[in-house]
Amino acid sequence: MKQHRSIVLIGMPGAGKSTLGVLLAKELALDFVDTDVMIQLREGKTLQEVIDESDYMNLRRIEGEVLSDADLPNHVIATGGSAVYSDEGMTNLQRFGPVVFLDCSADELRRRIHNYESRGIAMAPGQSFEELFAERQALYRKYADITVCCDGRDLQQVVDQVLRELNALN
Repeated sequence: MKQHRSIVLIGMPGAGKSTLGVLLAKELALDFVDTDVMIQLREGKTLQEVIDESDYMNLRRIEGEVLSDADLPNHVIATGGSAVYSDEGMTNLQRFGPVVFLDCSADELRRRIHNYESRGIAMAPGQSFEELFAERQALYRKYADITVCCDGRDLQQVVDQVLRELNALN
Protein backbone atom coordinates (compact mmCIF):
# COMPACT_ATOMS: atom_id res chain seq x y z
CA MET A 1 0.00 0.00 0.00
CA LYS A 2 1.44 3.35 -0.98
CA GLN A 3 1.79 5.55 2.07
CA HIS A 4 0.80 8.79 0.33
CA ARG A 5 -2.79 7.74 -0.28
CA SER A 6 -5.87 7.74 1.86
CA ILE A 7 -8.63 5.18 2.05
CA VAL A 8 -12.26 6.31 2.09
CA LEU A 9 -14.77 4.01 3.83
CA ILE A 10 -18.45 4.23 2.86
CA GLY A 11 -21.50 2.23 3.87
CA MET A 12 -24.59 2.21 5.99
CA PRO A 13 -24.60 3.13 9.68
CA GLY A 14 -23.54 0.00 11.52
CA ALA A 15 -21.38 -1.35 8.68
CA GLY A 16 -18.27 -0.81 10.83
CA LYS A 17 -16.64 2.16 9.09
CA SER A 18 -15.36 3.83 12.26
CA THR A 19 -14.29 0.67 14.08
CA LEU A 20 -12.68 -0.85 11.00
CA GLY A 21 -11.14 2.50 10.10
CA VAL A 22 -9.14 2.66 13.31
CA LEU A 23 -7.82 -0.87 12.74
CA LEU A 24 -6.87 -0.09 9.14
CA ALA A 25 -5.16 3.13 10.19
CA LYS A 26 -3.03 1.22 12.69
CA GLU A 27 -2.23 -1.48 10.16
CA LEU A 28 -1.21 1.01 7.45
CA ALA A 29 0.39 3.69 9.66
CA LEU A 30 -2.12 6.31 8.50
CA ASP A 31 -4.05 8.90 10.45
CA PHE A 32 -7.75 8.22 11.12
CA VAL A 33 -10.65 10.63 10.79
CA ASP A 34 -14.39 10.17 11.19
CA THR A 35 -16.26 12.76 9.13
CA ASP A 36 -19.27 12.58 11.47
CA VAL A 37 -16.98 13.84 14.23
CA MET A 38 -15.75 16.61 11.91
CA ILE A 39 -19.39 17.68 11.43
CA GLN A 40 -20.08 17.57 15.17
CA LEU A 41 -16.98 19.64 15.94
CA ARG A 42 -17.88 22.23 13.32
CA GLU A 43 -21.48 22.51 14.50
CA GLY A 44 -20.83 22.12 18.24
CA LYS A 45 -23.61 19.55 18.55
CA THR A 46 -24.41 15.93 17.81
CA LEU A 47 -25.77 14.82 14.46
CA GLN A 48 -29.12 14.07 16.10
CA GLU A 49 -29.23 17.60 17.56
CA VAL A 50 -28.60 19.05 14.08
CA ILE A 51 -31.54 17.03 12.74
CA ASP A 52 -33.77 17.89 15.72
CA GLU A 53 -33.02 21.62 15.44
CA SER A 54 -33.57 21.79 11.67
CA ASP A 55 -34.04 18.68 9.53
CA TYR A 56 -32.22 15.82 7.84
CA MET A 57 -31.64 17.81 4.66
CA ASN A 58 -29.73 20.43 6.65
CA LEU A 59 -27.49 17.69 8.05
CA ARG A 60 -26.86 16.43 4.51
CA ARG A 61 -26.05 19.99 3.38
CA ILE A 62 -23.58 20.47 6.25
CA GLU A 63 -22.03 17.08 5.56
CA GLY A 64 -21.58 18.00 1.90
CA GLU A 65 -19.79 21.22 2.88
CA VAL A 66 -17.49 19.42 5.33
CA LEU A 67 -16.61 16.73 2.77
CA SER A 68 -16.07 19.25 -0.03
CA ASP A 69 -13.70 21.30 2.12
CA ALA A 70 -11.82 18.33 3.61
CA ASP A 71 -8.10 18.00 2.93
CA LEU A 72 -7.23 14.52 4.16
CA PRO A 73 -4.10 13.00 2.61
CA ASN A 74 -2.63 10.00 4.43
CA HIS A 75 -5.83 9.14 6.29
CA VAL A 76 -8.28 6.35 6.70
CA ILE A 77 -11.52 8.31 6.34
CA ALA A 78 -14.70 6.89 7.88
CA THR A 79 -17.59 8.78 6.31
CA GLY A 80 -21.12 9.15 7.55
CA GLY A 81 -23.65 6.87 5.92
CA SER A 82 -25.15 9.77 3.99
CA ALA A 83 -21.85 11.06 2.55
CA VAL A 84 -22.78 9.58 -0.83
CA TYR A 85 -25.59 12.11 -1.25
CA SER A 86 -22.95 14.80 -1.86
CA ASP A 87 -21.43 14.36 -5.30
CA GLU A 88 -19.08 17.29 -4.72
CA GLY A 89 -18.00 15.90 -1.35
CA MET A 90 -17.40 12.40 -2.68
CA THR A 91 -15.53 13.75 -5.70
CA ASN A 92 -13.23 15.61 -3.30
CA LEU A 93 -12.63 12.52 -1.14
CA GLN A 94 -11.89 10.38 -4.21
CA ARG A 95 -8.87 12.61 -4.88
CA PHE A 96 -7.18 11.17 -1.79
CA GLY A 97 -7.49 7.46 -2.53
CA PRO A 98 -9.72 4.51 -3.22
CA VAL A 99 -13.28 4.28 -1.90
CA VAL A 100 -14.13 1.07 -0.05
CA PHE A 101 -17.81 0.13 0.33
CA LEU A 102 -18.41 -1.96 3.45
CA ASP A 103 -21.43 -3.89 2.22
CA CYS A 104 -23.71 -5.33 4.90
CA SER A 105 -27.15 -6.77 4.34
CA ALA A 106 -30.13 -5.06 5.94
CA ASP A 107 -30.58 -8.07 8.23
CA GLU A 108 -26.96 -7.88 9.39
CA LEU A 109 -27.27 -4.14 10.07
CA ARG A 110 -30.45 -4.71 12.06
CA ARG A 111 -28.59 -7.26 14.21
CA ARG A 112 -25.76 -4.81 14.86
CA ILE A 113 -27.59 -1.53 15.50
CA HIS A 114 -30.55 -0.88 17.76
CA ASN A 115 -30.47 2.91 18.15
CA TYR A 116 -31.43 4.10 14.65
CA GLU A 117 -33.94 6.56 16.07
CA SER A 118 -31.33 8.46 18.10
CA ARG A 119 -28.21 7.89 16.02
CA GLY A 120 -28.46 11.02 13.87
CA ILE A 121 -29.21 9.28 10.59
CA ALA A 122 -30.08 11.66 7.74
CA MET A 123 -33.33 10.12 6.55
CA ALA A 124 -36.74 11.48 5.61
CA PRO A 125 -39.42 11.54 8.29
CA GLY A 126 -41.42 8.33 8.06
CA GLN A 127 -38.84 6.64 5.83
CA SER A 128 -38.25 3.07 6.91
CA PHE A 129 -34.81 1.64 7.42
CA GLU A 130 -35.44 -0.76 4.52
CA GLU A 131 -36.37 2.14 2.21
CA LEU A 132 -33.25 4.07 3.22
CA PHE A 133 -31.11 0.97 2.72
CA ALA A 134 -32.47 0.41 -0.80
CA GLU A 135 -32.05 4.10 -1.71
CA ARG A 136 -28.41 4.18 -0.65
CA GLN A 137 -27.22 0.90 -2.19
CA ALA A 138 -26.97 2.33 -5.71
CA LEU A 139 -25.08 5.38 -4.43
CA TYR A 140 -22.56 3.26 -2.51
CA ARG A 141 -21.95 1.13 -5.59
CA LYS A 142 -21.60 4.23 -7.77
CA TYR A 143 -18.65 5.55 -5.75
CA ALA A 144 -16.99 2.27 -4.68
CA ASP A 145 -13.63 1.27 -6.10
CA ILE A 146 -13.72 -1.80 -3.84
CA THR A 147 -16.73 -3.58 -2.33
CA VAL A 148 -16.21 -5.87 0.66
CA CYS A 149 -19.02 -8.03 1.98
CA CYS A 150 -19.15 -7.84 5.78
CA ASP A 151 -21.93 -10.34 6.53
CA GLY A 152 -20.84 -13.23 8.72
CA ARG A 153 -17.29 -11.90 9.11
CA ASP A 154 -15.53 -10.59 12.17
CA LEU A 155 -13.57 -7.34 12.12
CA GLN A 156 -10.19 -8.95 11.45
CA GLN A 157 -11.56 -10.91 8.49
CA VAL A 158 -12.94 -7.69 6.99
CA VAL A 159 -9.66 -5.82 7.64
CA ASP A 160 -7.73 -8.64 5.94
CA GLN A 161 -10.07 -8.58 2.93
CA VAL A 162 -9.79 -4.79 2.59
CA LEU A 163 -6.00 -5.02 2.72
CA ARG A 164 -5.98 -7.74 0.04
CA GLU A 165 -8.24 -5.65 -2.21
CA LEU A 166 -6.10 -2.53 -1.70
CA ASN A 167 -2.92 -4.44 -2.55
CA ALA A 168 -4.60 -5.72 -5.72
CA LEU A 169 -5.14 -2.09 -6.82
CA ASN A 170 -1.42 -1.28 -6.60
